[in-house]
Amino acid sequence: MCMLAYTTYSESGGVGKTTLTANLADAHSQQGRDVLVLDLDPQQGSLSYLLDIPTSRDDDVADNIARHLIDEPKGEFSELIQETPYGFDVVPSHGMLENLPQLLMKAQNLAEDLGEEFSPNDRLRQVLIDADIRREYDTIIIDPPASPGPHLYNAVSATRSLLLPVKPTGKGMQSIAGIEDILTNLEANLDLDLGVLAIVPNGIGSTSDQEQYLEEIQQLGYDAPVTIRDRSALFEGSWDQRCTAFYYFGHHRSHKRDYEAETLDKLRDLAAHIEEVGDQ
Repeated sequence: MCMLAYTTYSESGGVGKTTLTANLADAHSQQGRDVLVLDLDPQQGSLSYLLDIPTSRDDDVADNIARHLIDEPKGEFSELIQETPYGFDVVPSHGMLENLPQLLMKAQNLAEDLGEEFSPNDRLRQVLIDADIRREYDTIIIDPPASPGPHLYNAVSATRSLLLPVKPTGKGMQSIAGIEDILTNLEANLDLDLGVLAIVPNGIGSTSDQEQYLEEIQQLGYDAPVTIRDRSALFEGSWDQRCTAFYYFGHHRSHKRDYEAETLDKLRDLAAHIEEVGDQ
């Protein structure tokens, strides 16, 4: 089984980036993959919150992902990894990530003073190599914040592949049209080649305008293997219960809705598509 690694990214908020990350991790796990998700988003409503992962996000003394990125760990990287009831593991977010740009700059300055190399945008890749993560996992998904900066750059440098959720609205289409610019800028900043595994139109309604947006996405030459209809009740319910949509449907839905089951099947299909493309 080939190593699969990707970053779920959108430059706009409200497109379901974190929800999609959590549920794809669940879907990959259902298909027999060993999955690790890294939460690099310092916001309170991050993937760690959605999955109800116990964190020490406000404890500056505790070891956390930010400490490892600045080469000041307090333990082994493996000790940061937490199991979930869904079959995949998570490295949770931490409040120290809010100050990651400044922390990385200080670490870089110190390294330069000591005559050592320190690449602030490539730290996560090095941390994962040093921790021999590929020995334990065949799938890595990273959920960074939407804004450009070292969180995103480290995620992209570590995975080299992107999954792009979008909403088929006017603003969403502007994001789609700007994907080439996004890729060009990231590749220039990081001096590497990136791939787009798929674009995922999310929160689709039934209006003719939205159907037209879907056609335009395809005309732009990007792969959109599935479209996720507006399933607010399903996904908002999973946030309320702090679990994946698969778990919410199986354990909290007394009345099983066929269209929600179809949405979960689409997420499985998307995971399978990403695995196929990623293995090429």
